[in-house]
Amino acid sequence: MKTSISLAIASIATLLLSSVHAAPIDASAATGQTAVILSATDYCIFLPPKYGGDIAANEDRAVAFCTKANLPGAPNARVLPEGFIASSHYIENTSKGYVQITGRIDRSKYGLKSSDGGGQYDLRAPVGSKMTGYNAFVQLTEPDVEIFCIRACKNKSDCPVNKSTYGCEKVLGGDYS
Repeated sequence: MKTSISLAIASIATLLLSSVHAAPIDASAATGQTAVILSATDYCIFLPPKYGGDIAANEDRAVAFCTKANLPGAPNARVLPEGFIASSHYIENTSKGYVQITGRIDRSKYGLKSSDGGGQYDLRAPVGSKMTGYNAFVQLTEPDVEIFCIRACKNKSDCPVNKSTYGCEKVLGGDYS
């Protein structure tokens, strides 16, 4: 009897351990660090995890916030505060294989400071971040001038990540009206 119980427990333990190794957890999905750009109205950007957080100080731990709840391709992402996106303009460059959103934000809707010069998010920071369907992305958010830009690219060379202090208008161009 004791042998049967011991064998049953050992079998269950083996099954549990093997299933853990068979299906690893995607850490970026579990922490809301996967974003997506589906259209002009359905997309995500990265922001500090806490209301009022500084953009640059949170480059390593920012999380995805989307225009709508439960967007496909953005597991565990949060929803942008109502009115945070004041305007947005969508571009799809099919020849180069990238999509881009540029526009204005209302920093007060997430408690961002007028003195925050902003910063850049990309594949290196936040740690573990990614953009569904693309090999690279670059996002700049500038609370002081209330603009943002994000581009998702098939080719990493179309997402310039080496110009983090230049600002949206110089790095990605676009419409900020």
